[in-house]
Amino acid sequence: MTRETDPAAYDLAVIGGGVNGCGVARDAAGRGARVLLLERGDLAQGTSSASTKLIHGGLRYLEHREFGLVRESLAERERLWAIAPHIIHPLRFVLPWVPGLRPRWMLRLGLFAYDHMGGRRALPPTQSVDLRRHPAGRPLKTGFGTAFVYSDGWVDDARLVILNARDAADRGAEVRTRTDVRRLEREGGGWTIHAQAGDGTTPRFRARAVVNAAGPLALDLLHRAHGETDRHMRLVRGSHIVVPRLFDHGFAYFFQLPDGRIFFALPYERDFTLIGTTDRDHGGSVDDVRPDPEEIAYLCDGANRYFRRTIAPQHVLWSYAGVRPLVDDGSGRPEAATRGYRLELDAPDGEAPLLSLFGGKITTYRRLAGEAVAMLKPFLPSLSGGDWTAKAALPGGDFPMRERDRLIADLGCDYPFLDYASVERIACAYGTRAWDWLDGARDMGGLGTHFGHGLTEAELRYLVAREWAMTADDILWRRTKLGLRLDARQTAHVREWLGERG
Repeated sequence: MTRETDPAAYDLAVIGGGVNGCGVARDAAGRGARVLLLERGDLAQGTSSASTKLIHGGLRYLEHREFGLVRESLAERERLWAIAPHIIHPLRFVLPWVPGLRPRWMLRLGLFAYDHMGGRRALPPTQSVDLRRHPAGRPLKTGFGTAFVYSDGWVDDARLVILNARDAADRGAEVRTRTDVRRLEREGGGWTIHAQAGDGTTPRFRARAVVNAAGPLALDLLHRAHGETDRHMRLVRGSHIVVPRLFDHGFAYFFQLPDGRIFFALPYERDFTLIGTTDRDHGGSVDDVRPDPEEIAYLCDGANRYFRRTIAPQHVLWSYAGVRPLVDDGSGRPEAATRGYRLELDAPDGEAPLLSLFGGKITTYRRLAGEAVAMLKPFLPSLSGGDWTAKAALPGGDFPMRERDRLIADLGCDYPFLDYASVERIACAYGTRAWDWLDGARDMGGLGTHFGHGLTEAELRYLVAREWAMTADDILWRRTKLGLRLDARQTAHVREWLGERG
């Protein structure tokens, strides 16, 4: 009997392969549950790969009195860094004081709270600097003096999602991508899930409980389960642009704008600068979300208020946007809408539970997952133990959190034929698991076909076999960011190797 027809096949079906869904799947699998994860596209294809790439407390949320959210997020920064030091690292942010905007005392007070309310231990504290003498002042226009430098973290957001899925699978979960859930029915004390797979088949699954982690499509999934719902979400679009590098130091920037909004300018993939984000209510489809020309111009204009080097829309090498599924708290402006999360359990009269996840942010995904699994524990006897994810390394992250540079050096020593940029990229993507697919190769020929910029057949085989990659976009824009570097011919070569049509 196949798993699709066995009524006791799974304890838990998680629908949605973003950071929250993969986090729940990992947590539950690690506690002994039989877990199925279903994703209609690629893992991290939507909102979870379209963030500003930050593990942060959310300094601006203090203005909106989101003290509990900020405290929880700050406490998570160093926990996540410790379990994934290859894809997460600390970053120092420069916040210039601008006359006429937020006063200096307000910035100092906010940063004092930021330093002390989240249990910071390893990250350095805030300091005041003079931009006329600090390296971060050189790329800026003249006239900036006082600035504050504080700590947060950088994350490769898509890889965070994929590594949670990989760990869930390593602990027994079944992960199915390109599997669209069409209908859910309560039957026989559990759920029957009807799906449409990418290969044209229509599999059915059975599970004792379902987690709705569909992100912007969470309400749509509720319709497929119940036929109707009176719940509400607020969909807010955040857009970003990537331009040629505007500065050559390792600091990031946190900038204020006269309209009260803020944006970041971050060092990105060695040779680029990432600028974002916007906050706009989104009313269209969530299948192909893109920045509109006005948002791109807005981000360029914001950068031009601060940097000496002028940028325009024609300088944008890549732009992307994601729809944040936020709790609708009645806020007037989209940037004021809460980034907190809400878990809603539907289990009337002891029937099979459906737990829906609303809102949240990447930094709090692990806490959200733990709360979700705890809520399901009374319904799933197979679940055992408590919070375990705070100290268990994600795949490849089993090395001390301050020793990423040593990991890079060790990889370079073992594979001296790789150029430094490739060594750094591979180490920071795969951590200790890089050695799995490099597999003792003695030269580039030992890694098979070279597609350019260090991307080889050995890496593609690993991504297809171990990380659910199926298309060139999966590989070039989510599992790596080599889409910024490969030209049209090289990209076509990757597509050809994958057997991808079109």
